[in-house]
Amino acid sequence: MKYKVVKKQKTSRMCMVCGQENKFSLKASFYELENESVVAIFKPLQEHQSYPGRLHGGIAGAILDETIGRAMFIKDENVWGVTAELNLKYHKPVPLDEELRVVGRITRDTRRIFEGEGEILLSNGEVAVSASGKYVKIPLEQIAQIEETDEVWETILSEDDPVEIEI
Repeated sequence: MKYKVVKKQKTSRMCMVCGQENKFSLKASFYELENESVVAIFKPLQEHQSYPGRLHGGIAGAILDETIGRAMFIKDENVWGVTAELNLKYHKPVPLDEELRVVGRITRDTRRIFEGEGEILLSNGEVAVSASGKYVKIPLEQIAQIEETDEVWETILSEDDPVEIEI
């Protein structure tokens, strides 16, 4: 089913998942959809492999962790979470050099924690990896050492940004 993109989320310069200036980053772009899910779009490279031609399982976990955690931004972009628990199930190998989608959504939200789930989808729509996670809500200034003058968190718009995403 196709969903309208409501907003593109911010990225950082050096993050391993979304960092636009990190040569080893997945350079994932994150989009909030009208159905209150977040979709990451990325294309894993040879540098992200485990077995030849396959995405490393730890990197699959990293993109799922980031996508599920970012789903909280739909409710409040000032709520940050630190991963307390992440459970993964590997269903199919994840190929390299192919654009992939990762879907994340919130399943529970309390004053101190939130929980979510997500999937890495293959180009044919099959689920390759699924995950569920629990996150502790912590203010950004307690998580990272960021100066107010640092330009490390910004929205980078592109002509290639989708207006609808099929999931």
